[in-house]
Amino acid sequence: MRMTGNTIFITGGTSGIGRGLAEAFHKLGNKVIVAGRRRALLDEVTMANPGIDGIELDIADAADIERVASRLMQTYPALNVLINNAGIMPFDDAGGTIDDATSHKIVDTNLLGPIRLTSALIGHLRAQPHATVIHNTSILAYVPLATTAVYSATKAALHSYALSQRFMLRDTSVSVQEIAPPWVDTDLIKKSGDPRAMPLDIFIEKTMAGLATEAEEVIVDEIKALRDNPGSGEHTLIHGFNLELVANPIPV
Repeated sequence: MRMTGNTIFITGGTSGIGRGLAEAFHKLGNKVIVAGRRRALLDEVTMANPGIDGIELDIADAADIERVASRLMQTYPALNVLINNAGIMPFDDAGGTIDDATSHKIVDTNLLGPIRLTSALIGHLRAQPHATVIHNTSILAYVPLATTAVYSATKAALHSYALSQRFMLRDTSVSVQEIAPPWVDTDLIKKSGDPRAMPLDIFIEKTMAGLATEAEEVIVDEIKALRDNPGSGEHTLIHGFNLELVANPIPV
């Protein structure tokens, strides 16, 4: 994607990867607007980064998405980059009872939110000379973590959606990129300093370098082996992956 001269809207932009991307793009001179549910966190980001704007948005609420999309198109007519980053990651047990309300919240936030927001803005984006939609999925889209079954499934679904969207936009001014983070040391799970988690600053640096290319998927080197899922051997791979994490659990 083009890395400068953009007007960029980032969901979930008040912490973690979203804030890291917002600040990195802001430093390059782009106009950046971050979205989040809590006004206090939006104010914290905008005060720390003069020039970044903040908009309250509940990405799980279809009506709120329509409201914010309308405001964006009116207030920022040059808007040409959408980063669907907002997500939640509750732990669950696919071998037991999963709370239905929690499952709905995960699906509404991680999957339907990006679909609804992109749909609301796609006509505007297609009218721009150059535009990009970026979906933040996860390495768990390819290698699911058994203790976050619903989260992993929503990320796999969003990856599939991005593939279809990229094809349907192939002859337009809109490109579609996907970032699939590894375990990054943020508050999505618990910021713990665990050595298995990639430091946020390193992840952002590598991801920004990848986004500067025309790559459809931006994946850091550390997880390429997991991305290159061995086809018919995936059951063995995923079983071993989860056994290792059972033996050395993620801190929650």
